[in-house]
Formats: sequence, structure tokens, C-alpha cells
Amino acid sequence: MSLRRDLYEGKNNIDFRPLWKKTLPASLALMVISTISLVVIGLNLSIDFEGGGIFEVPVSDEISVADARSAVSVADARIQTVTDIDGQRFIRVQTGSDALDDSEQVIDELAALSGGTIDDVSVNTVGPTWGNQITNRALRALALFTVVVAAYLAWRLEWRMAIGAIIAVLHDLLVTAGVYSLFRFEVGPATVIALLTIMGYSLYDTVVVYDKVLENEAEGGAKAREGYTDMVNDSMNQVVMRSINTTITTVMPVLSMLLLGGFFLGGGSLRDFALALFIGLLLGTYSSLFVAAPLLAWLRERAPVAPEPSRRPT
Repeated sequence: MSLRRDLYEGKNNIDFRPLWKKTLPASLALMVISTISLVVIGLNLSIDFEGGGIFEVPVSDEISVADARSAVSVADARIQTVTDIDGQRFIRVQTGSDALDDSEQVIDELAALSGGTIDDVSVNTVGPTWGNQITNRALRALALFTVVVAAYLAWRLEWRMAIGAIIAVLHDLLVTAGVYSLFRFEVGPATVIALLTIMGYSLYDTVVVYDKVLENEAEGGAKAREGYTDMVNDSMNQVVMRSINTTITTVMPVLSMLLLGGFFLGGGSLRDFALALFIGLLLGTYSSLFVAAPLLAWLRERAPVAPEPSRRPT
């Protein structure tokens, strides 16, 4: 209770330095685990990236996924049940691009399974070429964003801050992708949009911390290298409540969007966007305090000569 009161009154004096010794190795471990998961398991990409077809047909409650799997002859098809906002139950079959030639056969099989006609089966197909184009454009957008932001931060702040900010962003993106890989959440276009949003939020939170460091550095004049970590720690105490409040006010509507819009109202794209955004917002707050800040202190403390005064943004 005392810590919470001190935080809201701006009287907190938390020593983050012992925490940094634990959070940096933990973050590195999460990045390694995420990388291994991405290499070994991979991402569950939607047909917008992989190409393929999605077939949906309304069915009764008696028809199960096992029944659909027995009825559909396409191997390796992803089959699941979904329910819309009106309570109508559907069987959804997703096939790869190599099975697009068998689309008519899948439609006939699903129509026979549901006891209806082929007109009852909705079809959405994406060719493999289009899927590859979407994937390449998404990767180029992420790479371009990273390069431009790194250059801007190095120019307006300093190159050490640019390195710390970019590593924090890569941490957020990699761990978010690792969560999607481990739990097999589907990655669609809405997820990519959310990832770009995460990058912006993570950078904003990190720049808030760095701006306070620059302000304290300017007010304190030239400092010995041995005191830079202490100054970063003091700066963290001055902005930690701002970061917490910003996260709470941002996460609450995103959580509402995820629960109400995604699960209860049945908005698939909305759910994909809100889920990635929810994970990334929490990681962005964490990385700005426990990845970007200690990395900056570590780089400055190990500078061979005293660095020139940083250029604070106007």
C-alpha cells in the first residue's frame, strides 16, 4: 500500500538496478525461446499469407469436427467449428494452396455433410502468388520502419539510445511472434497492422524514459561515467507512474475490444488485431523500463571516453 501511494504521489525511490540484473537475462531467454519456436514450430499463417481456401457451411449441433474430417478428402486440412453472433454453428475447413484444384470436391463434400446444397457453402480462396506478395510487403514494411526509426533516433537523440530503443522493439516483436507460434494463434493482415502499432507504442514509451534521462543529464551538467546508471535509475522513478498510467488507459479499451468485439460479437479480424495489440502493449511497457533503460546505462557506462552531450529533441 505504501509503494502504491508513493507512486501516485511521485515520492517513489525504487532501486531498479537489482531488477535489471534479472530482467535482462530473462528477456534474452524469452527471445531465444521465441526464436527456437519460430524456427521449429513456425507461425500459423492465414491464407492471406500462405494462399489456400476457406470453406464454411452451417451445420447442426450433432455434426462434429471428427465427422467433418471423415467427410473431407483433402489431406492436412484444418477443420474447426465456429459460431456467429446469432448462434449459428459452422464447420470451417481451411486448405493449402496446393489443394485449390480440389475446391469443387470440398464444396460437394461439405454440402453432403450439412444436408444442404452447394449454395450453402461459402468459399474464400487466395492464390499462392498473392499470398507471397502480401508476406513480402509486410516484411518490407517492418524492415523499413525499423531502419527509418533507428536513423531518426540516432540523429535526434544519440546512437546508443537508438540501439537501446530498437533492441527493445525487436524484443517486443520477437516475443509476441513467439507467443503466436507457441499457442498457434493465427497470423493475418490484422496481426501485421497490430505489430506496426506495437512498434510505435513501444518506441513512444521508450522515448519518454530517454527524454527524462536527457533532461536530467542537461540539468546536472557533465557527469562522471560512474554516475550515469544512477541517473537512469532516478529518471525511471520519475516516469514509471506515467508509463503505468499510460499502459492502463491504453490496455483497458484494447481488452474490451478483444473480449467484446472479438469473442462475444464474433469479429475475427478485430480479435486478431486486439490480441496482438494486447500482448504487445504489455511487452512495450516492460521493455521500455527493463530492457531499453538498462541497455542505455550499460552502453554509456562502458563508453571508452566520455560521450558528447546528447541532443535533446525540441
